[in-house]
Amino acid sequence: MVKRGMGTDPITFDSRPSLKRPVLILAFAGWGDAGASATTAVRYLTEQLIAAKFASIDPEDFYDFSIQRPVVRLIEGMQRQIHWPSYDFHYGAGIGLERDFVFGIGAEPHLHWKAFCEAILRLARECGIEMIVTLGAYLDEVLYTRPVPLSGFATDAELMGQLGLLPSRYQGPTGIIGVLGDGCRRTGMPNMSLWGALPHYLSASPNPRGALALVLRLTQWLGLRVDTGPLERAAAEFQNKVNEVVNNDPNLSAFIRELKKREFEQ
Repeated sequence: MVKRGMGTDPITFDSRPSLKRPVLILAFAGWGDAGASATTAVRYLTEQLIAAKFASIDPEDFYDFSIQRPVVRLIEGMQRQIHWPSYDFHYGAGIGLERDFVFGIGAEPHLHWKAFCEAILRLARECGIEMIVTLGAYLDEVLYTRPVPLSGFATDAELMGQLGLLPSRYQGPTGIIGVLGDGCRRTGMPNMSLWGALPHYLSASPNPRGALALVLRLTQWLGLRVDTGPLERAAAEFQNKVNEVVNNDPNLSAFIRELKKREFEQ
């Protein structure tokens, strides 16, 4: 085991797959995952590509278990088994592409963010990752009837141009995605982050509209073919339920009318 400041190597490899020009796509549950949009999007892609788990980051040094508690499950109704929080990596092949995809999903860590990002970057180097893509979502004053607005940032302007997005102008408190992006910049790892804006006045989670917007833009850019039908149906059902809630809530309806008026006047 490789020794480091806090103990042993936090990365556990179940296997060492041979990967072709891989892209690493990451999502973190928590602060930067409004409506669980980013984590839903990555889980959906993992399922569509029938991606197999091959590595994980041990939670011991990075999670506060009084905040994110381990879960007890009964095995065959008798034995109790503890399931700890973890950050897991899966790999799968893109249909018709000479490229593989690695997906990382789990909760945003509570502790030792620099060491956590160093572990991800080391895994990326060992796997020959060509680019790291992070997905996120945030709450904003946007109309729920409009397409989900997307923004992002990248280590290079050419990547932003390929996505056809205006760069994010956000300044302020950041999450693990911001810290990882800075690590990519400092180490020369190409990095792009794609974010969806969701209505702050709708607290429903998960929000499949946000996940669908991220999946559609990301797969279009990567040339990755997946069946988005199930996610599209979930998004349509979600929209119908939101319409019903808004129509039955006079205060919410009035707020949305005012929001539409302000948008028209801008």
